[in-house]
Formats: sequence, C-alpha cells, structure tokens
Amino acid sequence: MGVGKTAVGKVLAKMTGMNYVDIDEIIVDRAGKTIPKIFEEEGELVFREIERAVTHEIAGLDGQIIACGGGTVLDDENLASLRRASKMVLLNAEPEIILERVEKDEDKRPLLMADDKLGRIQSLLKARESGYMRAADIVVSTSKKTPEQVAEEILEQLGRYV
Repeated sequence: MGVGKTAVGKVLAKMTGMNYVDIDEIIVDRAGKTIPKIFEEEGELVFREIERAVTHEIAGLDGQIIACGGGTVLDDENLASLRRASKMVLLNAEPEIILERVEKDEDKRPLLMADDKLGRIQSLLKARESGYMRAADIVVSTSKKTPEQVAEEILEQLGRYV
C-alpha cells in the first residue's frame, strides 16, 4: 500500500515487454464495485475469497508482472500459487512516505480508515512484516526513488535468478 507497485509494475512491464496485471483491478472488474464497497457490503472474508480465486487464476499465466494487494501474499494458498512460477519482489517504503502517497486517495483504502493514519500504517507494516519477508525473494525500497530507478534495481537483483 503506497509503495508504488502500480507505477513500478507498469515501468517494469514496459522495460521487459511483459504484461502488467493488478489483482485488485481484476477484483474490482469482476465484482463490479470498488474494494471499499466490497469490504463494506460483503466483508473482508468475501474480498479475500475473491482475491484467492483471482490470484490462483493469474498466477499460472506466463510473462506477467503481477501487482498484489497488501494482504495477498499473507494467505498461504495465494503465496503457493504465486511461488510456482514467479519471483516475488517486496517493495517497501518508510511509513511517512507511504502516508504522503496515500493521503490523496484514502477513501479507496478501507484498511486506512483511522484517525491516526500514520499509526495505522506503522501497525499494518509491523503486523505484516514477517509474512512479507517470508514471501520475498528480493526486497527493494521505493523511498525517495523514481519508479524507473526502482525498476532498474529490481531487474539488476533479479539477474541473480536468471
């Protein structure tokens, strides 16, 4: 959330000639409603079920840059699906930078509905850190970097796996 996965993913796709796929965008298309609406009307459990089905479906496709939502890789089934044919890149950023990036569209982020948004970001990052690190093949900070710089760093680090 707010680490630049969409911007970096699109740059990576352009640089590699691969397709860019965003799991959250597919969920919104299929559900016919925004993620906050899914959370509000159907709850997080239903959202996670849809997310699991979409992840399983797209994880089997070749030549994809897949952007996962913040909770996607915390689900063991999702992680297993993605790991079968993918290298996992964790993008991270300092909480203050994340807050700057997401403040303008906080209404689209149901997990950030809190008075203390920075505190909420910090607690989410802390709660998810071990799951994210377990999933990651490589970790790249996006703090104070352009999407192009981050994409170059990812390709450089992924070169070790090819």
